[in-house]
Amino acid sequence: MNILKKADLPWDIGLLIIRLGIGASMLIFHGYGKITGGTALWEKLGSNLNTFGIDFYPVFWGFMAAFSESVCSILIITGVLFRPATVLLATTMIVAVSRHLTLPDGAAGAGWSAASHAMELLVIYIGLFFLGPGKYKLTVQK
Repeated sequence: MNILKKADLPWDIGLLIIRLGIGASMLIFHGYGKITGGTALWEKLGSNLNTFGIDFYPVFWGFMAAFSESVCSILIITGVLFRPATVLLATTMIVAVSRHLTLPDGAAGAGWSAASHAMELLVIYIGLFFLGPGKYKLTVQK
């Protein structure tokens, strides 16, 4: 017996609040500075993939990280192309976690404590992938 149904809860409003909060936070505090940072910053960001043995085209990979943290954050907010956006953001968070965990002990941003923010966002993006954007999203009328 299912006492509570999805339709009985303010489910879609909760998803909207999470989408707006997480999307705006990522865009403002992380994405905007990276997407406007230019090729020198993108190369630095892209070099973080060395941890995975990927050492080619660091500017491209850095741009993709900046793209996901900025443009995909806008997609999360609007609910447009929602699941692909969550996949790109989750992938970026995996790289961020690995970067924090591979820094030498004592370095700024090293260790589990520093990686915790990216891990939390990773969990949120995975959860949002499975939940979907909810009812309140931008749609194209035909």
